[in-house]
Amino acid sequence: MSHEMIPYTTDQARAIGQVANSYAARSVFTDYQGRIAANTKRRQHDDLALFARFLAGAGMQIAPDDLYSLPETWQPITYGLLEAFVRWQLQQGYAIGSINVHLATVKKYCQLAAKAGTIAPDEIALIRLVQGFRQKEGRNADKIREQRRVGTKKAEPVIISFDQAQLLKQQPDTAQGRRDALLMCLLLDHGLRCGEIAELPASAINLTGGVLTFYRRKVDKTQIHELTRDTLIAASRYFAICTPGPYLLLGSRKGGQLAGRMSERAISDRARVLCARIGLAGVSAHDGRHAWATFAVRGGTDLKTLQDAGGWNSIAMPSRYAASQQIANRGVVLGK
Repeated sequence: MSHEMIPYTTDQARAIGQVANSYAARSVFTDYQGRIAANTKRRQHDDLALFARFLAGAGMQIAPDDLYSLPETWQPITYGLLEAFVRWQLQQGYAIGSINVHLATVKKYCQLAAKAGTIAPDEIALIRLVQGFRQKEGRNADKIREQRRVGTKKAEPVIISFDQAQLLKQQPDTAQGRRDALLMCLLLDHGLRCGEIAELPASAINLTGGVLTFYRRKVDKTQIHELTRDTLIAASRYFAICTPGPYLLLGSRKGGQLAGRMSERAISDRARVLCARIGLAGVSAHDGRHAWATFAVRGGTDLKTLQDAGGWNSIAMPSRYAASQQIANRGVVLGK
């Protein structure tokens, strides 16, 4: 069977190319969003809602949903607006790290809109020059502005000591207490993220094999952890009187009864309550992950092993934990 080439005139070829460009322009946002995680989508939508609130204050009414889904709504956005957005967040009291994340989201959608042809090439070139704050610049900015923190994100994690971690893993001998002990083991002995714990199926823990199998959505990776001694004991005690399903951790009900499942919010709230009981205020579930990484570094875990066990895509985060544990003057010898 022969395939005869159909000749096209230059004008026809150009028209076909324009149709293809038009289709690509309409789908540039959805194509990008189809490649990112659900948590990232939610965060970006929140970031764009904040940007919409800033724009409204400047007299420009654009709905957050339109910023998230319609490239043409970005046509009036300029580098000057992004510079003003950064200054506005400083005045509103947002943490430096949050400002940088919000700006990164807005710049990403500007780049997508430019790809769709709704932001001019010379404008996107200027937008790329808009910068957030480096660490030292952020400290300097914090010194001269009014400190009014916005949101629930902390500037620094709450430090959980090794002794405090041991206390947190010792909970009352009730159904709820056994569930709480297992929860704290998953945070402090395995460094699981809050969302990872909420998604654990009842079959995630194999008591016979002594392993935990779970999915890290953030890095799209399934991992197997060998259960620590404390986690194995806590899981055995939990399963002895609780029958979870389909999710591992049962939710709390009135009267100390367990049913349903623990949501991410419930896990974070419960971790905060348990920590408050031993005198640790302002703790989030993620502070347990920080504690786990810190204990691992102190125990001599090499950075590559910590990176793999913690489900990080790069060595940068484990390196931060290692750097925070270094004794700066070790090896310094003072002479007479």
